[in-house]
Amino acid sequence: MSAVTADLLKEVEAYCRGAGIAESTFGRQAVNDGKLCARLRAGRNVTLDTAARIRRYIDEHASGADTAAVDPGSVGGQQITRGSNMTHVTDDRPFRFYDNRQKYLAFVNTCNEKWKVAERATQELTHIRPLPPALRLFDAGVGDGTVLCHLMRAMHRRFPTIPFFIVGKEVSLEDVRLTLDKLPDRFIEHPSSVIIVTNLYYAEAPWLMPNDVAKAAALNWIEMPLQGDSAHEFGEQLRGIDKELVDGWQVKANEKSGNPMYVRPSVLVMFREDHRFLLDDVIPRRGQAAGGDYDLVLASQPWRARMNADFKVRHVLAPLAKSLRPGGRLLTAQSYGDDPGLELVRKIWPDEDPFQVDRHELIKVLKEYLGRGAQNYNFNAGSDAKSVFRYRMHTLPTEIGESIGTSTLFAAWNAAIYVGQIEDERLEPVISSGEYLDATADVLHKYNGIWFNDETFVISRKRDT
Repeated sequence: MSAVTADLLKEVEAYCRGAGIAESTFGRQAVNDGKLCARLRAGRNVTLDTAARIRRYIDEHASGADTAAVDPGSVGGQQITRGSNMTHVTDDRPFRFYDNRQKYLAFVNTCNEKWKVAERATQELTHIRPLPPALRLFDAGVGDGTVLCHLMRAMHRRFPTIPFFIVGKEVSLEDVRLTLDKLPDRFIEHPSSVIIVTNLYYAEAPWLMPNDVAKAAALNWIEMPLQGDSAHEFGEQLRGIDKELVDGWQVKANEKSGNPMYVRPSVLVMFREDHRFLLDDVIPRRGQAAGGDYDLVLASQPWRARMNADFKVRHVLAPLAKSLRPGGRLLTAQSYGDDPGLELVRKIWPDEDPFQVDRHELIKVLKEYLGRGAQNYNFNAGSDAKSVFRYRMHTLPTEIGESIGTSTLFAAWNAAIYVGQIEDERLEPVISSGEYLDATADVLHKYNGIWFNDETFVISRKRDT
C-alpha cells in the first residue's frame, strides 16, 4: 500500500468511526463503491479524481456526522436484531456490529462478564444513603436483565425494608422479554418494588419523559399492577402483555448512523397491586417527570467502543451524571483490552485498536463538557489495580488439551470478535480461509483459555452541605 493510499484509508476510517457508519456505506455514498476500503487495504490505488471525491465527501459531511438524534445505547452489546421488531429499515442502512443477535447470545452464555459487572456494582451499595420514599436505581441498558437481578438481590440483602424505584433502559424487544422473565422472583423477595422499563434515549430515560413535546404527548404509558402473591402468577401476567411490548418497542434505524431509534416512546411500570398503598409515593404517574435523583446509576457497556469521547460524553455520560441526586453514584464499565482476546484479534488484524478512549479521556472530556458544573461532582478513575477487572470464557478443565473441540474454538473466536466489535464484512475472507481456527487454538493453548479486561470508573455527585 502506498503512503498516499494509506493516508486516504486512515482519513476514511477516522470519518467512519466519528460518524458511526460502516465503511461499506461510506464507500457507496461517497464514490458508489461499497468495497472501497477493502480494495484500499488490499493495496489497490485510486485515481486522483476518486481521492478528491472521497475527501470532498468527508469535508462536506464531517461537521454534522455525529450530531443526528440517535440513541447510541447498548449494554454489553445488547442491541436490536436484524428483522426483529424493526420498521422502516433498508438494506443500505449502516451495519452495526451489535445488531448480530447470535454473536451476543453466544457471548453472554459462555462468558461471565455479567456476573463480574454485578459483583463490582454491588460494592457501590456501601456508599449510597437512600432517602425516602425509595432507593432509586437506573440501569442504563438492562440487556437480558441478568446484571439487574443480581444487583437487586444484593440491594435486598443490604436494604431489606426500603422500597425500590428501579428504571431500566432497553431498546431491544427480545431483551425486554428476557428481563420480564426474570422479574417474578424479584417481586416475591422484595415486594415493595416499582420496576420500570423504557425505550427512551439516554437524555430522556432517567426522567421517563421524551424531550420533544409531540413525542411526550404520544408517550405510550403502560401500567402493570401485578395481581396475586406468587411468582407463577406474576410470570403469567407479564407474558400476557407481549402484544403491548411488540407495539411499544418497535424501532427504526437512524439513516446516518444506523443506531436504533424508537418508533413510539414507551414506559412500562410494574408493581404489586397488594403493595399499591405502600408504594403510592413511589409509583410514577403519566405526564410527570418522575425520574432523576438516582442513588445509583449503572452504565455497563453503554456504547460502541469505536465512538469518540465527545459522542460518548454528550449522548450518555453527561445526561446520566445529571440524573444523580446529591450523594448519588454513576458506575461505568467498558472494554479495556490488553488481554488474550485482543491478542487473538490482532493475530488476524495486526493493527486493530478498538479501545481507543479510556476512562481517563472520558473523564477529561466530561469535565470540559460540564464546565463550571463539574465542581458539583467527584471523578474517580482509580488505579488499574482497582479499576480493571477480568472476566473469562467458561471452559471445562479438560477442554484445553492437545486437541481442542470445535465448539470451544468457535466460542472463543466469537467472544474475541464480539468484544473487539469486528464487522461481518471483515470476517468473511478470514472465515473462508480457516486461519482463525489456528489463531484461536494458539491463544487458548498459550493462556489455557481466554479472558478479557473491562475497566470501571465512578462519577459521584457531591452531597449538599
